[in-house]
Amino acid sequence: MSEVEIRPAVPADVAGFVASSIALFAEDAGTRDPTVNTDWPRQHGERRFAENLPDTNRLTLVAVADGQVVGHLTGLWAEPSEMRPVSVATLASLYVRPEHRSGGVGFRLADTFRQWARERGADRIAVTAYATNHDAIRFYQRFGFVPLTTVLEMAP
Repeated sequence: MSEVEIRPAVPADVAGFVASSIALFAEDAGTRDPTVNTDWPRQHGERRFAENLPDTNRLTLVAVADGQVVGHLTGLWAEPSEMRPVSVATLASLYVRPEHRSGGVGFRLADTFRQWARERGADRIAVTAYATNHDAIRFYQRFGFVPLTTVLEMAP
């Protein structure tokens, strides 16, 4: 397997980023949450990707092997507020193609995000995962995340 480069996304990465997002939505929400529009990346991913790239409060990383996007990470920054007087960097999405897993690509993406958060002076770093996504939860816990809240949901 070739070396995987982790780098900030550029406009030329749009097709690969959207494909990575499509795969994430299908694998994660598509198998765990029937309320999510799993076609969202196909319908809106290109526009959202282009909007987010110049936003300094957002981070978009890609993992690239042999010129192809094999994973991505998106993160966002929130300033302190009156309700939560700390700055929070949120890891919004992370995906690595199955054939590139278990080789440290996800860790390198998450570590680059953590460095970005530290450089900005984040007080906290947050991530959410579906309660039934045990692999993701184990990954984030090995990385150092600990549970803080639990969201319970039901149909009316």
